[in-house]
Amino acid sequence: MMKAATQRIAPTRLPRDEIRMRFEQLKSEHPKMRARDLALEIGTSEAELLGSRISKDIIRLEGDWAELIRSLPSLGPVMVLTRNEDCIHEKHGEFNNISIGPGHGIVLNKDIDLRLFMSHWHFGFAVSEDVASGRRHSLQFFDIDGQAVLKVYLPKDSYLKPYFALVERFSARDQQSLLDTHSLPLGRENAADEDLDMVNFLTHWENLKDTHHFFGLLHEFGVGRRQSMRLAEGKFTRRLGNDCLGQLLESAVNDQTSIMCFVGNPGCIQIHTGTIHKTAIMGQWLNILDKNFNLHLNQNAVESVWEVRKPTSDGIVTSVEIFNEAGYCFCQFFGERKPGKTELSGWRDIVEKLPSL
Repeated sequence: MMKAATQRIAPTRLPRDEIRMRFEQLKSEHPKMRARDLALEIGTSEAELLGSRISKDIIRLEGDWAELIRSLPSLGPVMVLTRNEDCIHEKHGEFNNISIGPGHGIVLNKDIDLRLFMSHWHFGFAVSEDVASGRRHSLQFFDIDGQAVLKVYLPKDSYLKPYFALVERFSARDQQSLLDTHSLPLGRENAADEDLDMVNFLTHWENLKDTHHFFGLLHEFGVGRRQSMRLAEGKFTRRLGNDCLGQLLESAVNDQTSIMCFVGNPGCIQIHTGTIHKTAIMGQWLNILDKNFNLHLNQNAVESVWEVRKPTSDGIVTSVEIFNEAGYCFCQFFGERKPGKTELSGWRDIVEKLPSL
């Protein structure tokens, strides 16, 4: 299973030949090690690792990423993977209902449900490789720091003509130039607790009409997301035991309560909506292992877990939000929601039974 860190890895400036040499040595010693883990071991980013190995099987892409995404329905059924350092979200389905405007995009199909933030799409590659199941083809996209934003894999026995046509269309003219990677900005510092008008902050929270307005609330008051959990504890939030997630998922399986699972990074949020059927713990990893949906969550990375209640025009919406040591919310769970409908009572019951810390 994948190794996970709690913070994004800063890009390096290792010489390309050195990256390639270290890769070949590590790959021979650990043939099953995943590309991201190999990059971490080498001390570089995954995008830089791919950039050091340009060949007929690894082709750098360029062009209008929005137009490339609009072309993905031609591939038919695919597996899409969105991850951060602590959680991996995999969904099978087809691209459709794509809408991309200035800076933001949505893919709103039944199974492929994405929110795209295009300013974080900097590098792309088409990758063909031999794996245990045979020849595998994918499109892989990365942020400016070389960390993965989204990967699109073609299943075995896919019709490959549309894939190769898309690769040819978006193939970069210059395949050999070095990737110009940079660290992401650290972001603004949170307001100090003592400087906040707590009554005003909680009043604004109480008057939310839509869960999507929560980010605006935090930004308006200069409050960090994890900080807000602590500030609203006892009124809108409840700290849960860090080991409650297995119970959460098992209850959803046993009751067949339809859930929503969000996992994201700065460039993409990927969403699963529906029932789940099989969970398993493998070492530090808590997994959902369904036919069309897999989740791999690193329990060792969990710093805190919170029940969060947000008022909306349809009533209270309850989520479970999971933070790492750096304060990043790396996974969220909701009950399945439909506009104009109140929250599923079954979901609320599941969350209410989770133990407090």
